[in-house]
Amino acid sequence: MGDDGSGPGPLPREAAKVPYEGVWRFTAAAVDASVPQARHAVRDLLVRQGVPVSDDVVQGLLLIVSELVTNAVRHAALLSPMLAVEVAVGAEWVRVSVEDDHPYRPTALVADHGQTGGRGLLLVREITQEAGGACDVEHTASGGKVIWAALPLKPNGSAPDGD
Repeated sequence: MGDDGSGPGPLPREAAKVPYEGVWRFTAAAVDASVPQARHAVRDLLVRQGVPVSDDVVQGLLLIVSELVTNAVRHAALLSPMLAVEVAVGAEWVRVSVEDDHPYRPTALVADHGQTGGRGLLLVREITQEAGGACDVEHTASGGKVIWAALPLKPNGSAPDGD
């Protein structure tokens, strides 16, 4: 209570939320056509919300979305006919994630320049690191997985740690 017995006193103020912050989620079938659809949906969302993000970051995010959705379609569709794409935008970062119900937890492979496939997660990791962001794979409560990448909106920005 405050000194006058009227209540608890002033509460700490929360940081003001910027207009473009939020979380958006959509589902799609685990089919090839979902790759360009997810990419377009993410790009359109960033434009519609007025997210102040550089063209380089947008291009990196779209490539990450393409790689993650492609991986879900190629490797998880049998056990996970649907996938979910989530876009979370904070004041200083944007995070994209793709969730499926397949229990296999992939790892980024070491680059084998003679191999033509299997480097999608390595590419995601490289794009993320170059931008100063973070990426990871986590198990879901339903036994599946979510793969996410967060990039700063501006160079040297801060990315969420997944908590």
